[in-house]
Amino acid sequence: MNALIAMGTWCVDGLSRLGKCAVFFLRTLACCVTPPLKFDRVIKQIWFIGWKSMPVICLTAVFTGMVLALQGHPTLRRVGSEAFLGPLIALSLIRELGPVLAALMVTGRAGSSITAQIGIMRINDQIDALELMGLNPFRYLVVPNLIAFVFAMPLLSAIFDVVAIFGGYLLGVRVLGLNSGAYFGEMNNYVVLHDIATGVYKSMCFGALIASVCCYKGFHSRYGAEGVSSATTRAVVDASVLVLVWDYLLTSLIS
Repeated sequence: MNALIAMGTWCVDGLSRLGKCAVFFLRTLACCVTPPLKFDRVIKQIWFIGWKSMPVICLTAVFTGMVLALQGHPTLRRVGSEAFLGPLIALSLIRELGPVLAALMVTGRAGSSITAQIGIMRINDQIDALELMGLNPFRYLVVPNLIAFVFAMPLLSAIFDVVAIFGGYLLGVRVLGLNSGAYFGEMNNYVVLHDIATGVYKSMCFGALIASVCCYKGFHSRYGAEGVSSATTRAVVDASVLVLVWDYLLTSLIS
């Protein structure tokens, strides 16, 4: 009986949190489509999320492409299909690994920072001060981050794909001896617009998901340093898990 009561309480709490998240996201969307829009803050956040994430994105991408080449080449060689290493790397990156890994890296770098920033504003009563002055904190704190993530994530994913393909070229062509013409020629034959569009759709959805989760956790952070630390940790973990779950759902719908 106690176990059933505990399970019921857990389910009710989970549904309550899910409802609060949905209301938070809908309120943010409402502020996105109603003026005024803080373009200066949007540009600032795009620079912070996009440009400042470039080093970790490029470093992760290079080694991802090299690992794909290192693992894929021996398998393809067994069946005499080394020429298809280029399409293997490109399709894996453009459709799946590029958007997912870029989203995970940005979550750890930019998402955690945004959660901590909003959480500190919460415990310092700065968000309450905005409301007392008649200003909408969603319009100043949440909407710019949501728009910036949605615009920045496809660009970061595209950069991730290009750098990773170049990393695969370095290992596959320069080290393993694959013909460079075959590497890029077969890639051009097998990668179609639908594959690129799938990666773009996923990146935009991941950006909206990361922004919503991180801003929500920071906005509802508990008071004290421990509360901000806990909110930041939960934001990174929840956003990372949801990115993987949402990737599966999108793949099932789009493919």
